[in-house]
Amino acid sequence: MIHKRLSILVATGLIGATSLLGAAPAHADETENSEPPTVELVLDVSGSMKAADIDGETRIAVAKRAFNKVVDALPENTQLGIRVLGATYAGKNKKIACQDTQQIVPVGPVNAVQAKNAIATLKPTGHTPIGLALKKAAEDLGDNGSTRRIVLITDGEDTCTPPDPCDVARDLAAQGTHLVVDTLGLTPDEKTRKQLVCISTATGGTYAAANSEAELTDRVKQLVDRAAVPPPVQPAVVTGTADCTNAPLLAPGVYTDREKISEHRYYRVAVQADQELRASVSIALDRAINPDYGVLLKAATKDGRELVRGLDAGSGRTDVLSAGLRWSADEQKADAKASAEAADNDATEAAEDTDATEVCLIVANSFASNVVSANGMPVELSIDLVDASHVPDAPGLGRGFLFLLVLAIAGLLAGILAGWVTRYWVATWREN
Repeated sequence: MIHKRLSILVATGLIGATSLLGAAPAHADETENSEPPTVELVLDVSGSMKAADIDGETRIAVAKRAFNKVVDALPENTQLGIRVLGATYAGKNKKIACQDTQQIVPVGPVNAVQAKNAIATLKPTGHTPIGLALKKAAEDLGDNGSTRRIVLITDGEDTCTPPDPCDVARDLAAQGTHLVVDTLGLTPDEKTRKQLVCISTATGGTYAAANSEAELTDRVKQLVDRAAVPPPVQPAVVTGTADCTNAPLLAPGVYTDREKISEHRYYRVAVQADQELRASVSIALDRAINPDYGVLLKAATKDGRELVRGLDAGSGRTDVLSAGLRWSADEQKADAKASAEAADNDATEAAEDTDATEVCLIVANSFASNVVSANGMPVELSIDLVDASHVPDAPGLGRGFLFLLVLAIAGLLAGILAGWVTRYWVATWREN
């Protein structure tokens, strides 16, 4: 069993790249994102925003001032859009009310005057169709391959389910479009907090609460600024299979996939005779998981013989569960050579000539959840191939034997001399 810390050590060193024989499989894109920060602010303008419980003012008044301050502080190259929900329909027809979301500022270079004028006209009105607003916001941002952020600001939970906003967030994450949803709760109650945490967790975003204008302004600025910082590594999207035969062949890099509860995912890696495979897997727990769960990362031969495994398990709340392993091709070569020697010399030569071993990486989990979803959980798989760490032979004495002999003779002479001196001293003491 690989110790839990190994996964952390492995993950820090898995960005190197080496070439494999044959066609090059997909690898992680490590180029720096040159696209400007792209973000859409989604503001709840439902009837509950009339409540005057933030510093003696209504929530909408505080939100408007915070928005204006944020717009003034935005970097010039920011691509900004603003969408609202529950802002126009005050009637009792819930079917109509739950379609009430509009983009009031299209995504583009910041126009402070346009943004402020659009925000100034907002009045708390209707329902809270968060799920629909998230879908529409994703469409507003499009998909140019760069990371985009939605910042959702609301004072309450969705009142228009379905669609459930957590499921919408999982659907967006499963599309692999690098879309992150950050959520901000205005004086949130516990039900609202749980829903907002669920939304942000599903997409790798963050959740924060704000109970004052200063807190709201601060949080929104932080989230918009974060959109300008590209992730250090953009994982390549890969799809594991149900067996090793048809599994994708992966080069060193970082990959993303999705795995359903209790599912097994297979991938292949070609390991040269002088290389060591280091791999780690992390699964984000984007929904409530029952106690006593685990993640297993296993390396095996194509015929199913297990080579090494790394696992991690838990029973309490955590956001990510990881496991890691390392395996050297020397181990496989030694096993093959030993087996071949037991058979015949021709097989021995064949074992020695083996250039590469195709290893199957298997990702498995022991999750159980009451939340049923067609989308699996986010998986990040890191792979690296490094020079094999050869186990040194047992140390021989070599020239050290002569040194040991000198030490032994010196010790013997010192003992004899000490004995003579002691006898002389005792004899002299008795005479006196």
